[in-house]
Amino acid sequence: MSRKLANPLAIVVQSTSAAGKSALVDAVLAFVPEEERIKYSAMTGQSLFYMGETSLKHKILAISEEEGANKASYALKLLQSEGELMMASTGKDPNTGNLITQAYKVEGPVMLFLTTTAIDIDEELLNRCIVLSVDEGREQTKAIHQLQRQKRTLQGLQAKQENQRLIALHQNAQRLLKPLAVVNPYADQLTFLSDKTRTRRDHEKYLTLIDTIALLHQHQRPIKTLTDSDNGSNHKQALNYIEVTRHDIIAANALVHDVLGRSLDDLPPQTRKLLAHLADQADTQCQNQQLRRSDLRLSRKDIRASTGWGDTQLRLHLDRLVQMEYLLAHRDGNGGRYVYELLYDGDAGQPLHLSGLLDPAQLQTAHHHEPTTAKSRSGSPQVAGQLRAGRAPVAVALHNQDIAGKPDTITLGGEIGETDTKMHVLPTNGKAVPYPNQTVVVASIPAAASN
Repeated sequence: MSRKLANPLAIVVQSTSAAGKSALVDAVLAFVPEEERIKYSAMTGQSLFYMGETSLKHKILAISEEEGANKASYALKLLQSEGELMMASTGKDPNTGNLITQAYKVEGPVMLFLTTTAIDIDEELLNRCIVLSVDEGREQTKAIHQLQRQKRTLQGLQAKQENQRLIALHQNAQRLLKPLAVVNPYADQLTFLSDKTRTRRDHEKYLTLIDTIALLHQHQRPIKTLTDSDNGSNHKQALNYIEVTRHDIIAANALVHDVLGRSLDDLPPQTRKLLAHLADQADTQCQNQQLRRSDLRLSRKDIRASTGWGDTQLRLHLDRLVQMEYLLAHRDGNGGRYVYELLYDGDAGQPLHLSGLLDPAQLQTAHHHEPTTAKSRSGSPQVAGQLRAGRAPVAVALHNQDIAGKPDTITLGGEIGETDTKMHVLPTNGKAVPYPNQTVVVASIPAAASN
């Protein structure tokens, strides 16, 4: 969904070979309309510069393997950071035959979707992307085997037809979503880690994740309109936007630990998984053999047998753990095999956690400054905005009697789920007051309550 924003997210799916990362990417892309996604197996260094000016705008650019994008990595970084590409190239004038300079421009924004089996990813590309991994556990493998067998049955054939119907439904739903500006009235209250320089980009990813969730619900939110003068003239420019709610921040905080917590981890996902396995294996053997963890030695053969990993794959991850000082390599006798001592004494299998985030429960009520347009007949300002699906905003003055000490005009609306079914008004003092004897302007009604 972030492809609809001005600064989309970028994703790298990192896993070992045959883990199913390509199947995961294909499954995700299947929900996106064909006209909004572009997928390549590889790209040359100059290929991006020669694409049409708007060929990539608000689309997904998926590349099967990160190795296939190595030559185009410079252009991909620029496109992700600056949102456009500009290149000057020489060419012949068709009329005179003389060499002239020609400018090529490719506009963004574009959302990048890459996969890779490499442990070490280009740091410049990595800090621009969100790193995800594939579940490589035994239970997941069993579930995949079961699904593969089910596809060969009559029920599997019927399920395939149903899948095509559901995919078409989701694609059509995506076609209804339009690029919109997103305003976060809670932005000045949010917090984020600031101990590393790279968090300057990760903080932007966190805010973009919140905006993406809000944008996904654009048909369940009132679309507001901001009008502004163009250079002081009488010409008015209208900007449509939606606002972030507290529920969007709660959803983003539930996702961000797995999303950005993994990106900020000093170990790749599969290396972290091996460390968790070694910690469990060490605890079991120490308990059975009555040993301290510092006295236990794990051989590469034992680790290979317990994990089922190949020797080449296992050696790469063990070397990374040795370099990061999670393991200590020993020689078993003179010229003998390598054995490993586990230096790490934490819980490597605990869920990743991104510290420094504000608890959404502590968010204070945001002050909504409603843009206004023409006056209504009753003299109260009519709140600008519109609702999708042909429903206009309701701006009706109900009862002209005022109560002393209460505001003359009270705006009814708020976040989805917070509207009182009895149509009570929530003034600024926080107390629910029935609308009779008040002058009420109904600013917006959430789609869930509009019926």
